[in-house]
Amino acid sequence: MIFEHEDRLTAIDGNIGLAEKMAYVHEELKARFPAIARVAAAIYDPRTDLLKTFVASSGGDSPLQHYQAKLSESPSLCDILERGRPRVVNDMHLFDAGQHEHTQRIAKQGYRASYTMPMYSHGNFFGFLFFNSYEPEAFSEEVLRQIDPFGHLISLTIIHELSSMQTLLATVKTAHDMTNLRDSETGSHLDRMSRYARLIARKLAILYELSDEFVENVFAFSPLHDIGKIGIPDEVLLKPGDLSGQERELMQTHAQRGRELIDTMLENFRLGGLPNIDMLRNIAELHHEALDGSGYPYGRSGDDIPLESRIVAVADVFDALTSRRPYKPAWSNQEALVLLRTLSGSKLDPDCVQALMQCLPEVEEIQRQFAEDPLG
Repeated sequence: MIFEHEDRLTAIDGNIGLAEKMAYVHEELKARFPAIARVAAAIYDPRTDLLKTFVASSGGDSPLQHYQAKLSESPSLCDILERGRPRVVNDMHLFDAGQHEHTQRIAKQGYRASYTMPMYSHGNFFGFLFFNSYEPEAFSEEVLRQIDPFGHLISLTIIHELSSMQTLLATVKTAHDMTNLRDSETGSHLDRMSRYARLIARKLAILYELSDEFVENVFAFSPLHDIGKIGIPDEVLLKPGDLSGQERELMQTHAQRGRELIDTMLENFRLGGLPNIDMLRNIAELHHEALDGSGYPYGRSGDDIPLESRIVAVADVFDALTSRRPYKPAWSNQEALVLLRTLSGSKLDPDCVQALMQCLPEVEEIQRQFAEDPLG
């Protein structure tokens, strides 16, 4: 028996992040085809028609990091879907007159050739995979035949990562939906606040050097912030008036209960090793901590509170203020932002508050798209 052969892609089976797995595959590709300078994936959200950068390997060049655009406003990509086939462009000068931002960014970076593959899961479109080269005519038919399997490998790797996460999130969300049958919070609240959280994360991406994967995980995990409420008795959860001191203490246990419930589900589904899963734990357990240490459950302060928890706190408070509840009318955006500014630096993270304030047009679009059902 001979054990000298080295499996160069064995790392993608390990417990590492998706970006690292993409980098390993890219390195193997470059060993065969040095001209392939960038491999990137963008995922599609059909509810908002947004195509969003997700993960990339480009040797430090990131022309489209933290980028999103409506798919319907990109005719060239829509054409790929309509034809149902990948697209090869061996002379990017064909797009010199293109007005779309992503076209201009790619041109400015200096890429001369591209290969674009649509990605499907069970026949459903979920994103695009892009290969770029600084060399014209880089994607000959022979090259394409050899890189196609790598493209499908990357696509399947992304599907595996997202499917494992979505299985967990769907299970936890089902439990959360059962809670919402008892709680006054609605599905629209979760749609809005998760998108506010994503807006904040994208705005902070350069300042905090956040990856697109981090931004999308904040978006995916934030609706589960109050999952622990499933363990709070009706007489406390549904009480219309003020809570007593003892009732308030019981209500505050939902943060720790949420962490415990998530840990149990991770163990049951054997998903505890998923990369970045601590973000979900942090969001559920620590989104009520305050910058000045007055929050719960642990009284953490400042940078001891994870960034994802600070982001979700601002998104959650803003939507709670601007939503109608049985015990209060909806505040205007401006009224809510005034209070957020007041709480900034003491209860809420000032960078997160400022980031949300800078996204008011996007906030208003989210509010239009995910408005409350007036009939409840």
